Amino acid sequence: QVQLVESGGGLVQPGGSLSLYCAASESISTIHAMGWYRQAPGKQRELVAVIDNGGGTNYADSVKGRFTIYRGNEKNSVHLLMRSLKPEDAAVYYCHARPHAVPGPDDYWGKGTLVTVSW
Repeated sequence: QVQLVESGGGLVQPGGSLSLYCAASESISTIHAMGWYRQAPGKQRELVAVIDNGGGTNYADSVKGRFTIYRGNEKNSVHLLMRSLKPEDAAVYYCHARPHAVPGPDDYWGKGTLVTVSW
């Protein structure tokens, strides 16, 4: 069974930077897009950033200009570079991959990596 494995979470001070990485445990034949979602305590999971197989990207308004998503060198891998982090960016970040143009039941999810932004 294919798994998405995230790495790079941790504790960072406000204003700092952190980079997340996600890779599929084995090759996925068809991926339309990969991205990152996050969920803070008491809040719904929200889209952070996504990149499709044509290189097109989309970001949540709250992270535009601060976060950058880009493909990794390995197939089915993706990075999320987070800069100028704010306390409100703290959440569990989940890697996501979908084989279709829109999210659906065939999508893949990672188990999540915790990002804490605090002094």
